[in-house]
Amino acid sequence: MSPFNITFLVTIFLSLFFPTLGKVDPTLSRPKSQTLSYIESSCNGTLYRELCIRSLSKFASTNEIDGPQHLAHVALSISLARAIHTKNFLVGVSNNNNNNNDRKKRREYQTIQDCVNQLSDSVDQLSQSIKELRRMNNKSRSTINDDFLWHINNVETWVSTALTDASSCVYAFPGHRMSKRTASIRGKAMNVAQVTSNALAFIHKYMEAATRNTKP
Repeated sequence: MSPFNITFLVTIFLSLFFPTLGKVDPTLSRPKSQTLSYIESSCNGTLYRELCIRSLSKFASTNEIDGPQHLAHVALSISLARAIHTKNFLVGVSNNNNNNNDRKKRREYQTIQDCVNQLSDSVDQLSQSIKELRRMNNKSRSTINDDFLWHINNVETWVSTALTDASSCVYAFPGHRMSKRTASIRGKAMNVAQVTSNALAFIHKYMEAATRNTKP
């Protein structure tokens, strides 16, 4: 799947799960350059800053990134899109490798199968997280109460689990003497882990901002 198609898939997720994100009052929208500055500043708190800026900047002109809440939504949607893409890629590789009788290839096949299962779990966890954020988005939160904390803790737990699953897939492959295909698989899984790590950082930022801006 090309970067364009991944971006298109993210846009679909945003429209399905958060239909109000694209309906920003034109009088309140800010210039693209200002949104890019906000993205760059926000990415400073992530482990993979350059990847963070590169993946989020595609949405700088869509009025979907105007605060910690929207930032978390978009980052999670990017993570989900990458996880789906990588899982589907691995399924294709696995199907092509299924009937190979070579012992080394069979071991590789089993490792790929394990990764498919791990990334399937990541997709499920990220999907749950996005749905939970939507539930929070549909509720009025003039105060940070137990209900809000319960929802945001669910999101943090699920995204953390998705990150663990994606990282397990990365570590299943050696970091040296890899075939071109194995290196490609590991690279794609690592990308999922990194964008998920960034998304988790934005979940933390969202919670901090919501707590800070709570009315007494």
